[in-house]
Amino acid sequence: MTDDERIPVSWYDGQSAARHDGWAALEGPGTIRLRSDWGDDVAVAADDLRHVDSRRDSHVYALGSNDNFRLTVPRDLPASFDAVLPGEARYGGWVDRFGLIKASIAFGLVSAAALSAFLTAPEWLGPRVPETWERRLGDAMIGDFGNRLCSTPYGDEAIAKMVEAVDPGAEKVRVGVANIDMVNAVALPGGQILLFDGLIQEAESVEEVVGVLAHEVGHVRERHVMTSVLRQFGLSILLSGFNSSFADTAFGVASLDYSRDAEREADSYARARLQEASISPLGTAAFFERMIEQYGGDEDGEPAIVGWIATHPSSGERAKAFRDAHEKGRNYRPVLTEAEFGALKTMCEEDEDVEDFDMFF
Repeated sequence: MTDDERIPVSWYDGQSAARHDGWAALEGPGTIRLRSDWGDDVAVAADDLRHVDSRRDSHVYALGSNDNFRLTVPRDLPASFDAVLPGEARYGGWVDRFGLIKASIAFGLVSAAALSAFLTAPEWLGPRVPETWERRLGDAMIGDFGNRLCSTPYGDEAIAKMVEAVDPGAEKVRVGVANIDMVNAVALPGGQILLFDGLIQEAESVEEVVGVLAHEVGHVRERHVMTSVLRQFGLSILLSGFNSSFADTAFGVASLDYSRDAEREADSYARARLQEASISPLGTAAFFERMIEQYGGDEDGEPAIVGWIATHPSSGERAKAFRDAHEKGRNYRPVLTEAEFGALKTMCEEDEDVEDFDMFF
């Protein structure tokens, strides 16, 4: 061993408070031999050392196998030592191994992938939620409405007749009327659909209500509902149910929205069902057009109304599509009689047990 192969060092062995001053030399592949002026002789594996501190003129290392061990070496090292001693950890182990720029790029790519997965998760996860989970969630949402769902014998019969006309499925959707004065309708998980009383009162014909109902049935049958719910409220709803506050529930379901593609699919479904049932699509077109006239908007824009129309895009374009679906000369049939439509209109008024909606509930 020559003086050129040695460097002055000091160390604490982790067993006592005594400081050892002496020399270090490389001995074999990956081994550093420490010898003190008092005759102490210690062999240290270079790959067991980790950098713990940098000082003005030295570096300090600890041993992975003995965290109390400390080795202090000069900042300026011969190339042979510099090659075996671990470098200074400036940003963290893996960052230092790859370099800050490479690590930043990798972190950016991982973050972008995570964000993309989060944003797109509802699109692929929604239709794959088991129907048993979806039904439980829908029941929980309906349960939050408490006794605010209107029911009368004749009104219930009118609803059943409308459902029979626009839902050809063997297991029919379940439709209720919520005692809420909002122009709104919403499809909930588990084949549940709510028509808000404000929408029914706004309608001038039963065809207007049936067109809206057919649209919501389209969301159910195309399995758009869980995608929208997951986007709105996140995955936590699958584990924790819905809100305990009725006001939060009411406004939460009222604000459910869908992608434009989903809206077009639901509209297409509605037009097909209306045609199959020989129900005129002009009622749905008239409903859209009247909402635009009352609340603002145009053929390409959205009306300024909070509710069913506001959360659905391009009302003017959709009105035109329903009007274009009308076949001249076709013998369209009425869905309900005037008396049945009247029973639907007065459901919430005649239900003596129904509770009023209180936004401060």
